[in-house]
Amino acid sequence: MTDWLASVYPWTKAFHVMAVISWMAGLFYLPRLFVYHAERGTAAGEPRDSLQIMEYKLLRVIMGPASIATWIAGLALVFTPGIVDWTMVWPWTKAAAVITMTVFHHWLMIERKKLARGEGSTGRRYRMMNEVPTVLMVVIVLSVIVKF
Repeated sequence: MTDWLASVYPWTKAFHVMAVISWMAGLFYLPRLFVYHAERGTAAGEPRDSLQIMEYKLLRVIMGPASIATWIAGLALVFTPGIVDWTMVWPWTKAAAVITMTVFHHWLMIERKKLARGEGSTGRRYRMMNEVPTVLMVVIVLSVIVKF
């Protein structure tokens, strides 16, 4: 099994990067949609209806599959011999950031349902939460590239 993982390593890595880009795009954009929803989409009809459709499809059609693909390819990379040295700090910081990113993704799913029920938070809170994926991305990229 590990010989096979080593032979497909470049393909797995490429697939992982593409999946991460798709997932991150959604993680960057969905909180921004929440800001618009909280500030301009509180009344029935438009723009609330359109925002709810956009939020749902972004989560279910793009972010959900992208996050699953990211995890599958990422775990395949972890199990590829010689790729991860667990005695270093970087795999642990990356793992913590990816787990936090996954928790953030699930928080977004909960918030989408709250917004759909008219129980969402404020635009200010969603603006602040919009920075979370950026911080996590910085930690992940520095961990993988610098390998501290």
